[in-house]
Amino acid sequence: MKKISIVIVCCLLSFTNFAQLQYTNPILAGFYPDPSICRVGDDYYIVNSSFSYFPGLPIFHSKDLVNWKQIGNAMDRVEQLDLRGAGVSRGLFAPTIRYHNGTYYIICTLIDKGGNFIITAKDPKGPWSNPVWLPKVDGIDPSLFFDDNNKAYILYNSIPPNNVSLHDGHRTIRMQEFDVAKMKAIGEEKIIINGGTDMAKKPVWIEGPHVFKKDGWYYLICAEGGTGYNHSEVVFRSKTMDGPFISYEKNPILTQRHLSRDRKDPITTTGHADFVETPDGKWYAVFLGCRPYEGDYYNIGRETFMTPVEWKDGWPTINPGFETVQYKYPVPMPGQTKLVYNNFSGNFYYKNDFINKTLDPRFVFLRDPEKNLYDLSSKKGFLSLPLKSSVVSGVENPAFVGFRQSNLKGYASTSLAFTAISPNEKAGLIIFQNEKHYYYLCKSIENNEAVVQLYKSQAKEGEKDELIVSKKLNSTKELQLKIEAKGDTYLFYYAEKNNSWILLKGEVNGKFLSTKEAGGFVGSVFGLYSTSTGKQSKNVARFNWFEYKGNDDEYK
Repeated sequence: MKKISIVIVCCLLSFTNFAQLQYTNPILAGFYPDPSICRVGDDYYIVNSSFSYFPGLPIFHSKDLVNWKQIGNAMDRVEQLDLRGAGVSRGLFAPTIRYHNGTYYIICTLIDKGGNFIITAKDPKGPWSNPVWLPKVDGIDPSLFFDDNNKAYILYNSIPPNNVSLHDGHRTIRMQEFDVAKMKAIGEEKIIINGGTDMAKKPVWIEGPHVFKKDGWYYLICAEGGTGYNHSEVVFRSKTMDGPFISYEKNPILTQRHLSRDRKDPITTTGHADFVETPDGKWYAVFLGCRPYEGDYYNIGRETFMTPVEWKDGWPTINPGFETVQYKYPVPMPGQTKLVYNNFSGNFYYKNDFINKTLDPRFVFLRDPEKNLYDLSSKKGFLSLPLKSSVVSGVENPAFVGFRQSNLKGYASTSLAFTAISPNEKAGLIIFQNEKHYYYLCKSIENNEAVVQLYKSQAKEGEKDELIVSKKLNSTKELQLKIEAKGDTYLFYYAEKNNSWILLKGEVNGKFLSTKEAGGFVGSVFGLYSTSTGKQSKNVARFNWFEYKGNDDEYK
């Protein structure tokens, strides 16, 4: 049978409700945090944080706010983005995407490596420009606002006045005018929000500012409460950009922190929102949220959700009519959306047979890829990875090609053609959260015999990965590997014959990969990974295909 390059099947065709077509949350499942959205005509675009994964800043397009497709990555050239030596949760933080007079703009922060910058493009598919650095903008979470009087502004989260904190988490929202022609911040920096909604309550971590104009008012929406369980979204308004910005008396306009942690299929940690208006005057918010499998434990990171926005008495409310964020909502444009088919949401199925000349843009690398990191042409229908000496526990660029875990329950699998020459040579499938939290299912040799092995990383510096189990293989030919997620556990399989799966190790602790235990801002990523573990090698591992399937209960 002829191979198919990429097969994607979304199991949520949404015909189960014939009365009203619905979309499913999250609209971008898995590690897609800090969403920013803009509309240009009938087209919608979302960009997300990517931290130290390359390429950076994934860009998504939709015609109806429901069916999303990744059209590229805004920072896909090494000359644009220096991630060398960066920890997984450093790198690119909280972008904002905007459009003005024929040009698309993304403003973002590159932590530890230069600070705030702007990139531009005439087409959101790219190419995007090299960064224009903004040395006067000293903060994070920058946002652009183009006013209707030909003025533009940059807003961002920064330190307290005179760098004196009145309480832990005391921050400010600051603003500078932006010269579009010269691409630089100008004029005096102004503090427009000091602390948050109510200083008497000691608000923490006011951040993620976005400004838009409606009915003669300037609205400023911000995240507040920190990006964890107490996350929220709040709103202020003013008649001028200089302020004063007055806090809405019913803030927050979005949070889930007050709800029972024991509720069924919870969505938590909601905040860091951005608004968009449809041509017919409807408003929607995209924001990050999490789906824990227990308490505050989640492995797949912060995801992109979307709900309606309702305006009442001159103020917006996110998720009107519901206290809890829902998994299903009516589609925004029922006259336009005839089918919900989003391959970034729900129980989607994905398979890539590596016969294209280029890699799907949804695959990611750890940091800037070195030349010839992977090869799709030396053997047709295979992704070839060299056995590099670098390892995922370091801060270099290992031979790693990742795909986000997008469901609490599901699996990733691959077929591997590889023969190790020495015990330090390994290739296989990894589930990776950060440099100190991962499980590695791989093929290697012991006593000159082919084996399949499972390793667990060590959280302490300098300790070697723990070998959990090793099993002799009957053949040195192609080996299939599969990692299955089941909420708080992972199961590890191998097959020497096509789809004849044998359980190597079951019920492995999944909480080890949770954000609660591992820390940081990212989510777990399945990866095709090969290494010679600190030694030089000319060996190559070849992967025949990669497959992913989600199986979350709430989507059935």
